[in-house]
Amino acid sequence: MNILDIYMQLAIDKAWQFQGLTYPNPAVGAVVTHNGKVVSIEAHQMAGTSHAEVLALVEAYKTISSKDISFDKFDANKAHKFLKSIPKGFFKECDIFVTLEPCNHYGKTPSCASLLENLELNHIYIATKDKIEGHSQGANRLKRVTIGIKEKEAKELLEPFMIWQNRAFVLFKLAQTTNGRVKTDKNSGYLSSKESLIDVHKMRGVCSRLLIGGGTVRDDKPTLDCRFSNQKAPDIYIYSKKRDFQDKTPLFSIKDRTVEIGDDLSFLNKPSFIIVEGAEGMQKALKNMIDWYLIYQTPTISPNQLSYNLNIDLEFLHIEKLNRDIKIWNRVKKINEESI
Repeated sequence: MNILDIYMQLAIDKAWQFQGLTYPNPAVGAVVTHNGKVVSIEAHQMAGTSHAEVLALVEAYKTISSKDISFDKFDANKAHKFLKSIPKGFFKECDIFVTLEPCNHYGKTPSCASLLENLELNHIYIATKDKIEGHSQGANRLKRVTIGIKEKEAKELLEPFMIWQNRAFVLFKLAQTTNGRVKTDKNSGYLSSKESLIDVHKMRGVCSRLLIGGGTVRDDKPTLDCRFSNQKAPDIYIYSKKRDFQDKTPLFSIKDRTVEIGDDLSFLNKPSFIIVEGAEGMQKALKNMIDWYLIYQTPTISPNQLSYNLNIDLEFLHIEKLNRDIKIWNRVKKINEESI
């Protein structure tokens, strides 16, 4: 791996930390170097806030100048205005590495391509081009550009965004022990670490809908809120032919949420981000509708017999550590992708 690949990989790894949390935007990372030294590593964190390039450039300014800023860097308009106010040539010895072609349009945030056009960086490295009409062609406005660094990895990062342009991106979330059990003994509390719980709740807070099986609702009586991230609880679709649920089940008592019960999954045909939380039966019901699995694995050996007795081929996409847990992003391996 050459030095350009290393810099871009840093940007890709940073973006993975916010995968799913940026819905309906893509996960994007950026790295700024100054005379070959990394001075910032940032990623887009939430729709409507500053993009990865902007955050990386603000942090690079702070590092290079040894000065702080007096505004919220996540306020895209303020951040763009500040960066454009910096004297010309400030970033002339800087390179920027971005996992996705800088946006070329004005939406909830200003155009990043327009910003980079004004800043006169030494070189701009882009992992992959933006294929969305109306967003793309940002690279055409820029000078000293190289496209295609770590493109395969960047396209994997971008896959959920591309899917939910046309239909639901379906993510099955599960937590398990090292030996593949999905529960511990009754006195052990949560299976996952607090950091993993916060991560899940943040993702629930931005998804279009949370899909769960009726059996899980009856057996576990879950709440399915976002209490660890202080966000609005997601709307729920309970996949069940029967409607025999106890009113005392916590999920029904959460304010400002919609709970639907039924066995019609046609809503998965609409562009959206759907998180599935459930047991083996839910996986069987969805069959080929699941795109990715997100597994939170905790370093525990459990005697509990409850597990997922299914035969599904997965492909590792990204692995990171969350306190004591391991967070593993997996893509469902399609038949035509299987090795012979």
